[in-house]
Amino acid sequence: MKRNFVFVVVLIAFCDSAFAAQDINIQKKIFGKAPTGQKVNLYTITNANGMKISLMDYGATLTSVIVPDNKGKFADIALGYNNFKDYVTNNQYFGGIVGRFGNRIAAGKFVLDGKQYSLNTNNNGQHLHGGNIGFHAVVWNSRSFKNADNAGVTFTYLSKDGEENYPGNLNVTVTYTLNNSNEVTIDYAATTDKPTPINLTQHGYWNLLGEGNGNILKHELMINADKCTPVDRYLIPTGEIAYVKNTSLDFTQPRIIGERIDDDDIQIKFGNGYDHNWVLNKTDDSLTLACRVSESISGRVFEVYTTEPAMQFYGGGFMNGTISSKSGKSTYVKNGALVLEPQHFPDSPNHPNFPNTILRPGEKFKSQTVYKFSVKK
Repeated sequence: MKRNFVFVVVLIAFCDSAFAAQDINIQKKIFGKAPTGQKVNLYTITNANGMKISLMDYGATLTSVIVPDNKGKFADIALGYNNFKDYVTNNQYFGGIVGRFGNRIAAGKFVLDGKQYSLNTNNNGQHLHGGNIGFHAVVWNSRSFKNADNAGVTFTYLSKDGEENYPGNLNVTVTYTLNNSNEVTIDYAATTDKPTPINLTQHGYWNLLGEGNGNILKHELMINADKCTPVDRYLIPTGEIAYVKNTSLDFTQPRIIGERIDDDDIQIKFGNGYDHNWVLNKTDDSLTLACRVSESISGRVFEVYTTEPAMQFYGGGFMNGTISSKSGKSTYVKNGALVLEPQHFPDSPNHPNFPNTILRPGEKFKSQTVYKFSVKK
């Protein structure tokens, strides 16, 4: 009798596990063909709560994030395109992985171990997000996986020695994982055979009202940072690390984004609004809350946790209404989204006082970012 009881318990546990495995669903289809002729896959993952994300091989890009509001209504809060062609012909870094060095390097130049390198420049004479063809615009290899309470896609890419004039063969792995707690975890890893700068980040554009649904100026934002890196008119850091207190860049307490975006502040004018790097309040590489965004009408809340030392916040000031939304019923207007990029400091190879971004042979680059989605009633 005792053995029968044990058998029943084991059987129930097995059944529970089987049902749990069905909570996460992942599907794959062909999304398009890259200019190189490579087929591009699109993966769609749905969790037990109905949250859904889509990922494609081109740029290891997060193409959509569908989450509920406080009434249970689902909407896609990530800007992007419905078709693959637009990602190629009008790429705005929507949802892509940027690198080899995310953000800017002044004039594309840096000195490493006594040798000067000149990278391709693509933004007002500066090197931005990896240059002319960054990681957001190449086809990655991909492999999906599914566990009892999460599923995801692992992307790999070999950035060859000399690509965009960077030194070294850089092997990069980026893994996205969606779980049943409405969290998307992004794990980064890389190795190299020559010393090289590296600064990887994810470039999602977010509007908690739903993509294409107006601007984000009434979103409330908190950034866990007392300091920032001031910039020049080309958005290149001056090398100073300054306190944000009593400036338009102070988000240490939750603040409506549009409240100070038109202040007579030279830093704000340089970025056509917010486009700056905040130095997070942390002393190590532990996973730490970087920011929290909320929107009162939908009740949606978006939190970003990261092991990185900094975060770039871009408020969509250079958007101009020329790109159609996914629904086709509106356009992406000025300030139509915010971008939150956990990262190392911009132009770090040219500032010895900034945290190191040089990866050397025998070392392994590792970083993690977590996007957490919830609702506030």
